[in-house]
Amino acid sequence: MSENPFDLIRFEDCPELEDGTLVLAFSGWMDGGDVSTGTVERLVHLLDARAIAEIDPEPFYIYNFPGSMEVAALFRPHIEIEDGVVKTIDMPVNRFYCHDPARLVLFVGKEPNLRWRTFGDCIFAVAHKVGIRRILFVGSFGGSVPHTREPRLYVTCSDPRLLPKMEQYGLRRSGYEGPGSFTSYLMTRASSVGVEMASLVAEIPGYLQGTNPASIEAVTRRLAKIIKLPLDLASLRSASTQWELQVSGAVEQNEELARRVRQLEEEYDNELLERESEQM
Repeated sequence: MSENPFDLIRFEDCPELEDGTLVLAFSGWMDGGDVSTGTVERLVHLLDARAIAEIDPEPFYIYNFPGSMEVAALFRPHIEIEDGVVKTIDMPVNRFYCHDPARLVLFVGKEPNLRWRTFGDCIFAVAHKVGIRRILFVGSFGGSVPHTREPRLYVTCSDPRLLPKMEQYGLRRSGYEGPGSFTSYLMTRASSVGVEMASLVAEIPGYLQGTNPASIEAVTRRLAKIIKLPLDLASLRSASTQWELQVSGAVEQNEELARRVRQLEEEYDNELLERESEQM
């Protein structure tokens, strides 16, 4: 017997949009450089979007994973204890926000460990109740692009008819076989529940760890064009430039890594020239 998804959703407000867009971000898989969560959290801040709903996290996550402490630590919530007193515990939050003028809903959450079908039912239930026609996911994967170049952006669609529309924004068609993401699972269901869905995924430098402001800026800029959203991205550009200078300075201190980055730059530039010559 299927569970009613609305039993797991708490609404603070329920806007009524016409042909709205829902943008998804998930921490964990495909959030390297914080590109997924960083992009959508930045949009929430820039648009001053208001919280409208949450999905109850309790049925969807593993907290006590058996095995070594190193593995178990990946699943347990982060806590802070100060002077013998527990201050915070970082439990998963799955929250929807809305910016009515753009008919835009933003979601930031954690990819579920369990019950993908039920979690998907919750996403689609909110989408239908609010009036969403299109769902977009933004994310990333580690690749061979150097930090000194624009990240390559790839698209995957729930319907092949969407591909020409997305390619107008300079997105490349993705090709992949391997472990799947929750958002890929959602795309397999999108047509059957009456929505369009696409993922916009950035290739980021595989040799770097931590937040990647340059890739967040690149994805935010492209996403803003797709959803026709005027944004002041000056703060993102400034953070991106400062980050690139800092990374370049650190790379130059490592002779082997510096050689590797120069090689990646050459390969990137040659590949770009080849694509441009093919399109002439």
